[in-house]
Amino acid sequence: MGDRWTVQVDRSVCIGSGLCAAAAPDGFRLDGARQSHPAEAETDASEALLAAAEGCPVEAITLLLAGSGEPVFPPED
Repeated sequence: MGDRWTVQVDRSVCIGSGLCAAAAPDGFRLDGARQSHPAEAETDASEALLAAAEGCPVEAITLLLAGSGEPVFPPED
């Protein structure tokens, strides 16, 4: 992919399903309350991160192009 992404998790929306950590184990960590956190705030773009964001049952994950802040997921309407 070549891009760098900023990864954000809205903890007020996260239900702790763990699907993100299963889809992208290097990209997400669950804390003691089972809330998701990005492993790194900025990381190389990857199919696994995109799959994790797309698979989040409550759409708590946002991916942005690092630097510009342009949305990767969810896409702008």
